[in-house]
Amino acid sequence: MLRPSTILAAPVLLIGGAFLSLPAAAQDEGGDRVDTLIVYGDDECPESDGNSIIVCARMDEEERYRIPEVLRSSDDPAYESWVSRVKSFESVGKFGPLSCSPIGLGSELGCTPELIETAYAERAAGNNVRFSELIAAARAERLAEIDAEASATQARVEELERARLGAGTPPPAASSEPQVVDPADIPEAP
Repeated sequence: MLRPSTILAAPVLLIGGAFLSLPAAAQDEGGDRVDTLIVYGDDECPESDGNSIIVCARMDEEERYRIPEVLRSSDDPAYESWVSRVKSFESVGKFGPLSCSPIGLGSELGCTPELIETAYAERAAGNNVRFSELIAAARAERLAEIDAEASATQARVEELERARLGAGTPPPAASSEPQVVDPADIPEAP
C-alpha cells in the first residue's frame, strides 16, 4: 500500500530533476566550439567551419608514433635516477623551521616554497603545447577576416551611393521602415 507522502514526493522529485537539467542545456548554446588537435610533420590542419574553431598544435614527425612525453616516465623505483635518490637521502632527518614537516617549531613555513618549487619543476617538465595561446591566435585571425569582409562591404555600399549621387538620382524619401538591400543588387568588387 502506498502512503500519501510517497505519492506526493514523486512529482516533486520529477519537477526538481527537470530544473536541475536546465543549466546543462543552457551551456550547449553558448559561444564558439573549440577543437584542439595535434598534427605531426607536414600534415595539414583541417579547416574550421562557421560553427567551430579548430586549433592545431604542430609536433615533430618523429613524435608521431612515440608514447607521449607525459606517459614516458614511471614511478617504479627501478627507473629512478641516482640524482633523485640522493635528494631523497638529503631530506632524511630534516625537521625544524622551514622544513615542511609536522615536527618542530615553524616547520610548516617551509611548505609554501616547496610547493612553488614543485610547481615550477612540473611546468618545466610538462607538455610544451599551450592551447590557450593557440586558441587566442585563432580567434584573432577569425576576427580579422570578419573585419576585412565588413570593410569591403562598406566600401562597395559607399561606392554605389557615390555612383547614385553622381547620376543625379534623388535620395530616397525618409521613411520609418528600415531599407532592405538585396545582396544581388550589389555589384562584385573588381
